[in-house]
Amino acid sequence: MARRSPQEQKALSYAKDRRNAYGENDKSSRKNIRRNRRTPNRADRHREHQVLASATGIRIDEAAEQAEAKLLAKKSMWMTKRWRKFRDAPLAEVVEYRLRRRVRLGIDEPAAAQARIQRIRQRRIGK
Repeated sequence: MARRSPQEQKALSYAKDRRNAYGENDKSSRKNIRRNRRTPNRADRHREHQVLASATGIRIDEAAEQAEAKLLAKKSMWMTKRWRKFRDAPLAEVVEYRLRRRVRLGIDEPAAAQARIQRIRQRRIGK
């Protein structure tokens, strides 16, 4: 394997390195992903338990049929508002966004930021 020059390494870094752009701490994702996947299933189990509890006791065919119809009718509201994972953004996009934000807030000069953005775009591989 041939050694890469520092310029190639930086271009690869801009293209392949990723940053969390979801807006929360990247460490919290370890817990939040599991929690967000768990919640709809828990809501479904809770709803099913409530429906089946109404059909317990002396067997009445109508109550059993109504309970079965309710179970098949609709999933919980969590299934309609499905949670999806977001992929992390490439480093080049994150750096460009930060440079534009600095200009918008008046922290940086527009010409200097535009020059930096152009250098980032030239270094990116695959664009």
